[in-house]
Amino acid sequence: MTKKNIEQILATLKSLYGQEKCGLDFNTPFELLIATILSAQCTDVRVNIVTSDLFQNYNTPESILRLGEAGLLAKIKTCGLANTKAKNIILTCHRLLSEYNGVVPKQMEELMTLPGVGRKTANVVLSNAYDVPAIAVDTHVFRVSNRIGLADGKTVLEVEKQLMKNIPKDQWSQAHHWLIWHGRKCCTARNPNCGECLLHNLCVFGKRNFKEA
Repeated sequence: MTKKNIEQILATLKSLYGQEKCGLDFNTPFELLIATILSAQCTDVRVNIVTSDLFQNYNTPESILRLGEAGLLAKIKTCGLANTKAKNIILTCHRLLSEYNGVVPKQMEELMTLPGVGRKTANVVLSNAYDVPAIAVDTHVFRVSNRIGLADGKTVLEVEKQLMKNIPKDQWSQAHHWLIWHGRKCCTARNPNCGECLLHNLCVFGKRNFKEA
């Protein structure tokens, strides 16, 4: 894909979703970290319902540990994979207090040492809590990027590296949101709405699969 086409794609996505931000509700880096751990295989809408209750009284590592694993599990049970998430969150809270004075680290390598935190979660925290340029590749970003042609990768890491190469660094964090919302609203997993998509003339998938009447 040419640089000009990439610029046109990004400009179009910005015009459509430039106002969109992180779909998770949070007030602190710690809240975002916990919300992102909870979001694995769960919708942002469901996570926000759970955290709106949880964070009223339990929004620090200390308070989560006072709640305990059983108490936390009861609070997050509707998020899916709740047993694993509860264990990881408790372990992460212990690690934050013992190694980082309760502060969520700002480095990718350190974030990824926390239980339940992979590259995607680390990038979400870096980008949205600390304004560090980053591209978090979730299922929407992976699918939409490959369909459009902004990336051509078989793994999350491949797609992330290709997007970092093809998208200007000052747009990484914004483009991450644009791709997510395009995946939610138009380029859906099962039935992408190519007929209504403003990118279909630039998109690899659209040019191959959609013909105007």
